[in-house]
Amino acid sequence: MYSYKSRIRYSELDESGHLRLESLLDYFQDCSTFQSEDIGLGVDCLKKRHLIWVMSSWQIVVERYPDLCEWVTIGTIPYDFKGFLGFRNFLMTDEEGRRLACANTIWSLLDTRTGMPVKAPEDMQEKYVLGPKLDMEYAPRKIRIPEKMERREKVRICPHHLDTNHHVNNGQFIRIATASLPVDRLAMDSSETANLAVGGSAMDNPGNGGRVKQLRAEYKKQVVLGDVLTPYTMTEKDGRTIVVLKDETDSICCIVEVR
Repeated sequence: MYSYKSRIRYSELDESGHLRLESLLDYFQDCSTFQSEDIGLGVDCLKKRHLIWVMSSWQIVVERYPDLCEWVTIGTIPYDFKGFLGFRNFLMTDEEGRRLACANTIWSLLDTRTGMPVKAPEDMQEKYVLGPKLDMEYAPRKIRIPEKMERREKVRICPHHLDTNHHVNNGQFIRIATASLPVDRLAMDSSETANLAVGGSAMDNPGNGGRVKQLRAEYKKQVVLGDVLTPYTMTEKDGRTIVVLKDETDSICCIVEVR
């Protein structure tokens, strides 16, 4: 497993002094980027080959949110290629090696000249040495959408939402989705999740027992500068909260589920 060590920064915390889930996602994303750069398959290489890896889905499971200044190890391991799809796990552990969080991701490789999916070249598959899948409970890729949802305030895409591919970064989709949730939408029974609540973001919740335990995201359509997204939200009886982000043509761009 490829890995690096880091220390939890003040800028990555919520008001309780714990790591934000959005920041955890950034750690994982950075880890895969570091690995790609280190093996010669980074941003510049892909650009020259007219290729781009696009996120198809996230599943993040959190056991404990680390505290300010805590040392952590972030790791990643690709475990399968299937046609144009790549499968990758992530792991964050504390100084004693105990699991803090893990994730499963599915990626699609696209040709930037045609926008069509392409099979990963042989040399790419050789450099990404595959390993065993992490031991975790794997959720389905598809997220069920409720029939009735509440429309929230529109969001215009600005430069800070974009990455080097000139599209909305997958982490920014999560930030837009969680920011659309009102305080009462993530309130749950205290015996189950100890008053999960949303502040400026759905992940800004004190403590560990009452915070989001799992996030899933399904990416459907790329979004660029100047586009407008409209969030639709709903919390169901089973405790899951769904956010659907639609563009101005009413097409679904991203679906996010938090528990």
